[in-house]
Amino acid sequence: MGLIRAAVRALARASDAVPPLTPDGDEARRWAEQELSDPAYDVAEPTPFDRIARAVGDFIATLLNPDLSGGWGSTFALVAAIVVAVVIIAAFLLWGVPRVTRRAAPRTPLLFGEAEHRSAAELRAAAAERARASDWDAAIVLRFRALARGCLERGVVDPPPGATVHAFARAAGAAFPALEPRLEAAATAFDDVRYLRRPGSEDLYRLVESADDSVAAARPVAREQVPA
Repeated sequence: MGLIRAAVRALARASDAVPPLTPDGDEARRWAEQELSDPAYDVAEPTPFDRIARAVGDFIATLLNPDLSGGWGSTFALVAAIVVAVVIIAAFLLWGVPRVTRRAAPRTPLLFGEAEHRSAAELRAAAAERARASDWDAAIVLRFRALARGCLERGVVDPPPGATVHAFARAAGAAFPALEPRLEAAATAFDDVRYLRRPGSEDLYRLVESADDSVAAARPVAREQVPA
């Protein structure tokens, strides 16, 4: 029994030497400061970028919040519109105005397989000039081109690309039946001079000139286009 009492007294003295497990206020604050000073806690701290991103996200969420009451809803809507406008303007300043898609250049008008920009009146004037110079080959070619251009300008005949002068003459003859023989003769004169290299003459030029004048003064039998 004496041994047991000695052991109990030894345990009591040891417990008195151990500090209490429940600290007071100052001790608790000191322990907390020591714990938070551990570098491991610095890793969990948000960076400045995280704070900015969070602030922007909160701002956008506030703008999109449909539960705003009073006059704040319209105010935030106005602010949102201003923000969008600023973003668009900044995009223009950074990347420039979007390029407008350029339209394809107009195709060069073709007349019997060759480029021809002149109007019927201009072609007639050029033919008359060549005729005054007795250049009958050029005068015949130009005057028949004037005849064809005149029909195109009036919408009487719309020959497809690559149509021959005789195909054009047949289409024009369908629109002007009374002039069909003269149109065919004018096409033959053009063909002989332009492609067969036969010499032109004043008589052939007057034939083409008369056919052109007659077509210009006549009315087609149909208003719609006659395909070549």
